[in-house]
Amino acid sequence: MTQDVCILPSAPNFRDLGGLRTESGRTVRGGLLYRSDALHALTEEDLPVYQGLGIRQLIDLRTPFERQISPNLLPEGAEYAAVAVQKTEAEGANFSRTLRDPNKAREIFANGGAERYMYGVYHGLTTAPEAHDGYRELVERAAEGPTAVVFHCSAGKDRTGWGAAVLLSLLGVDQKTIVADYLRSNTRQANTDRWLKALSERGGLQWEDVAPMTRVRAEYLQTAFTNVDRTYGSFDEYVSSALKLSNATVEALRERLLD
Repeated sequence: MTQDVCILPSAPNFRDLGGLRTESGRTVRGGLLYRSDALHALTEEDLPVYQGLGIRQLIDLRTPFERQISPNLLPEGAEYAAVAVQKTEAEGANFSRTLRDPNKAREIFANGGAERYMYGVYHGLTTAPEAHDGYRELVERAAEGPTAVVFHCSAGKDRTGWGAAVLLSLLGVDQKTIVADYLRSNTRQANTDRWLKALSERGGLQWEDVAPMTRVRAEYLQTAFTNVDRTYGSFDEYVSSALKLSNATVEALRERLLD
């Protein structure tokens, strides 16, 4: 289940989180929990595969602007939920719109700004109230909503990456395994590269200026985990005091998703 197979070539970062092992020796069940990049441009060849996965819930972590310009293709019979993990005006939200403004793009992303921007994104995903509410809803939907479920953003690497890290941590997967899965996104960014190259050219930026935003780094995710420990004292405290997840929800998640 965890082998690097591209299920949907037109959404290359779509993948099953099944098969990952927990520290207690259990295994995440396959075919129930998928993570993905944007799902608006699936090809005719991929659509039958997508429809055949039995997805009954799609959780969209994108901003209203992203959803408006690239509406999802929804699996037949699936529930759709737009779940915000960022304020529309927050750092890290709608950067594709920012790249359309050459002056703003150069101000934020040039001269090493893109790397600082990425660290800011992960800080916000672990501390902002909107992120707390959104990731709580993601976990609750994965635990209690119809399955199978797919959750996604645009590139499927940062907002989705932290969502996967939260879910897998709650299931008992160790941090080393979580980081390894997170880094798999780096070989699956063909779509991201295409639209970011077009946007960066429009914004008057060199590719080197935006490159830090096109890939994940272990340091980005480690910053998120470190920030959780620094801010809340531990991941467990983050879950209880920031995400405000009940023990019953966490147990339901494990019961549903673990063999």
